[in-house]
Amino acid sequence: MQNRLFILSPCGTSLLNNQANNAERKLVNQYANTKQPEQISPEDKAQLQSLAERVKHKLVSADLDLASQMSAELNGIIKLYNGQISNSHDYHVLLCTDTWLGETTATFVSEWLKAKGHTVQINRQTDLQTKDINSFQIALSEIVTWCEENLTNYRNSGYKIIFNLTGGFKSVQGFLQTLATFYADETIYIFETSKDLLRIPRLPVEMAAEETVRQNLETFRRLSIELPISKKPNIPETLLINIDGQIGLSPWGDLVWKQTKRKIYSNSLHPSPSKQLTFGSKFEYSVKGISADRLILVNERIDQLSKNLETKGQYNPPSLDLKTLKGNPCPPSTHEIDAWADQDAKRIFGHYDNNCFVLDKLDRALH
Repeated sequence: MQNRLFILSPCGTSLLNNQANNAERKLVNQYANTKQPEQISPEDKAQLQSLAERVKHKLVSADLDLASQMSAELNGIIKLYNGQISNSHDYHVLLCTDTWLGETTATFVSEWLKAKGHTVQINRQTDLQTKDINSFQIALSEIVTWCEENLTNYRNSGYKIIFNLTGGFKSVQGFLQTLATFYADETIYIFETSKDLLRIPRLPVEMAAEETVRQNLETFRRLSIELPISKKPNIPETLLINIDGQIGLSPWGDLVWKQTKRKIYSNSLHPSPSKQLTFGSKFEYSVKGISADRLILVNERIDQLSKNLETKGQYNPPSLDLKTLKGNPCPPSTHEIDAWADQDAKRIFGHYDNNCFVLDKLDRALH
């Protein structure tokens, strides 16, 4: 049985530009980074809306040849299917900029694919635009997180992951080309001078930065959960970003962290990254012998609890769920957090000691 496809396609504004006259094309470029149509003058907005309606009407009735000519994104998808574009169990994600014209273009591509029986989701990525470099890098980091949280699950469900890089802005394409090395089973391109599809299979690549992460583990942990660091990190500058004096992980730093974290976290229980969180005398013993996948979760909960403590409780996601115990069921513990909710549903118990939270033990939930 052939694998279903998960196809990620970045979307640019070529669909609009390819049908625009010179004046309209100038407006598309002028407002390419505008988030909402209300931010555009009435006269210019009317011209852009007229262009959009004209493109929409033409694409709705377009056959495969015309659709390929109109849209770089559809050109790649149509060639991937060898022109057999009818009903499919495949799943498409259209990644568009955080702009009015970007989402408009993606919507037209989505409607054409849906009319052919395909399942499509539009991902308007917050802050993804080409005007402000800091916002752009934040958006790229969020794309790394999205890939990490979603693509592995789709692959495990039997999907083949395809990055369709025939469309979209060049700056986004370049970043996705790097991500494809780690997350895609295949990447497809079309050269501007060619009608043929270039298909690049996944290559065996291993992240070589693991030792850098291990040597600076506390720094990576704190930056990954958006906590400040007290001294200048001994980390390559390409892995860091400085926004208004606040140091964080760059998109490349995020990629390095996400590609190495699970391996590092599965090896052992690591010390707390926060001075406000410490281990009691029996905690390490209670964790001893748990499986690697559970050890990852315990280390992740320690990160989450560190952020909870340093933000004075503002951060308390459902996966952490720090709460006070009712009564006094297991002294000295006064609080619990979720370790994991599946399988045997363990909790981590602890108590406050002055300004520090002490982890007492990993144990079964109190039911």
